[in-house]
Order: sequence, then structure tokens, then C-alpha cells
Amino acid sequence: MRNVDAAGLGIGDDYPTRIMGVLNVSKESPYKPSVFDDHGEAAEYVDERLVGEGADIVDVGLESANKKFEVLSAEGELDRLQTAIDTIESVSGDAVFSIETRYHEVAEAALDNGFDMVNDICGFADPEMPRVCEERDVAVAKMASPPDLERPGAVEKPDDIYDALALNGLTDKTIVDPAFGGWSEAKTLEDDRETFRRLREFRGYGRPILVSINRKNFLRDLAGRDTEGALPVSLAATAMAIERGAHVVRTHDVAETRDAAIVGDAFTPGRFADGEAGVEELDVTTPREVGRHLDRLGADGAHADRAVVRTFELTGLEAGDDEVLGPVLGPAAGFAPAADGSGGLLYGTPAALEAAADEVTRDHGSASLRDALLAVRSAL
Repeated sequence: MRNVDAAGLGIGDDYPTRIMGVLNVSKESPYKPSVFDDHGEAAEYVDERLVGEGADIVDVGLESANKKFEVLSAEGELDRLQTAIDTIESVSGDAVFSIETRYHEVAEAALDNGFDMVNDICGFADPEMPRVCEERDVAVAKMASPPDLERPGAVEKPDDIYDALALNGLTDKTIVDPAFGGWSEAKTLEDDRETFRRLREFRGYGRPILVSINRKNFLRDLAGRDTEGALPVSLAATAMAIERGAHVVRTHDVAETRDAAIVGDAFTPGRFADGEAGVEELDVTTPREVGRHLDRLGADGAHADRAVVRTFELTGLEAGDDEVLGPVLGPAAGFAPAADGSGGLLYGTPAALEAAADEVTRDHGSASLRDALLAVRSAL
């Protein structure tokens, strides 16, 4: 996993989760407490409610990305940029300042006037955006989007999201964002939940991950909460997202999200890495997650089914079933029988377990063993 330096702020596995607070100089933005058109009031908000409550990054939006609003042109965003520049010049707290935009002209002007990084909500749909970020050696968050400057985040299925992040490549300092939320009429709440379940797959890019899940519909719906009552589900999901590999959490609720991130960091399993030896332990739990890393390396995808281990407890077996299992498991699987012989732990790579299931179901062992192996195969 490549760490990213964002104006001296380390982002990645080697660092604690970073909190990105939100400031808007756009009257269309729905979260009114974060919206300002006076730079003095905006700076006070940043100092007290964002940096003061633990934000590492302040993301400044010039327009609402909500699909129901007309998209501003680059010139329209540039007209609002001065308020954002005046704001960051008036802030006394220490933070990395990110400009949220889709246009390379706006990113260029912002970076030349005090901003530290870019949050590209159209994911390099503007093909000049990577060049601007590379020339200035800045971090850039890249949200999964179609190649269309008017449709930020408008991808639905997890596989489509993953492919969209490849649009126009990645810079050395890219942070990937899988675009949670209702960016498209076609995206369902279940699509977002499936993306969240598969969040580890996005580690396959080898880059830090940003998530923006604060009070999102796919979480609110689970608990039957409106936006006002959705903070608890957001915080629960924040800790889970960190355990699954998120490195930056974008939020309006900075203090509370920071606490959830502390919990997530404390209980995320260690990911071993030794840079000098060139060894890194990958965080993978499924063949599909392995496959993403194989794609990145240009390696044979057939290894995906042989690179993770699954473990199942079997019960209700009959005497002698363990002796049937032994010869068919092969070196990539094993069976530890229970003391009473009625079951045990079956473990191995998906490929080895599937091969064993195929062999056993050719009328070997008891009916209970055959049923058990059929169930195992269906779970792989």
C-alpha cells in the first residue's frame, strides 16, 4: 500500500485515519451549517468546528454536486474561488486545505493560491487534472465517475465503480474514493451497501481510500432514521470502514467521527510491511479481493482461488468420514476431526475445497459428508 504525502500530512496504512471536514461556499449545498459566503465567518467555522474538533483536512466546495442542481462551469466556480482563498488565508488553525472541483483550471488556480490538495468529484473526467496535480506534486482524491463532467459519481455497481477509478490513470499521490451516495437515479441503496461490503477490494489499487458515508441514505435506511437522527449509524459504519481499509473519512460531524476513527484504528488488525525487505502482507479475505491485487501486478488471475483460506465447522458426520476426507483434500486443505468423530474443522483454499467437494460427491463417504461438502462448495 502506497502512502501519500498531502502537504506533509501522511495518509495510508502507516498513519492514523485522517478526518476531512467540509466547508461550502455554495448556497446550494444542503448542509446549511457548513455554508458561508462571508470569508470571516467561514474562517471562524473552520477554526472552531472543523480544525478545532480534530479535522486534519478541510475540503472546500464551490458548488453543490447534487444532481438536481445545474452544473456550474469552470468560470462559475472561479467566480466563487476568491471567497475560499480569503477564507483559508484567515484561518488560524493548522490543516491541509483541499479544493473540491471537477475542472483543472479551478484546481490550478486554487493550488496557486494556498490550497494543498484536490478533491476531484468527477474522477479525472477532465483529462488535464492529473497533469495539474502531478506538476504541483499534490495529493488528489479521485471519486469514481463516468467520463462526463456533468455526472459526478454516476456509476452504480461495484465492478463499474472499480473500473471507473481507472479513468485517465492515477497519479503517484492519488487517493481513491468509491463514490458512496445517490449520485445516479439508477443506483440503489443495496448497490451502496454492496460496495461497502466489498470495500477491501479497492485496496487493490495499492492507494489510500477515502470514504464519504456521513449520514448517507444507505445507512439511514437500515435503521429507519432521517438525516437528523443518522449520526449513530454513520459512526458505526465509520469504524467498520476503517477496519476494511479506509484511510480518510469525509464528514460534517468532525468531533464524533474522530472518536469513531480512534476506535476503528485501535481494533483494525495490523498489516505487516517491511519496506527494506520488500514484504507487505495484503489485507484479503476473498478471492475477488486477491484478484484485484493480481490485476494490479499483471499476474495470473487463476491464483485468486488459491491465495486465501476458508474455514468451516462440519457437524453430524458419521464414523469413517474423516478417513474419506483425508486422501482428497490435498496439500492446500485439511480436516481436524472433533474428539467424538461427529464433525470437525475443514479448511483450505477455495480451489482445494472445491476439488475435494467434487471428489467426495462422487459417491464417497456418508450422505451427511456429501451434503456437507455440497454446502461448502455453494459457499465458495
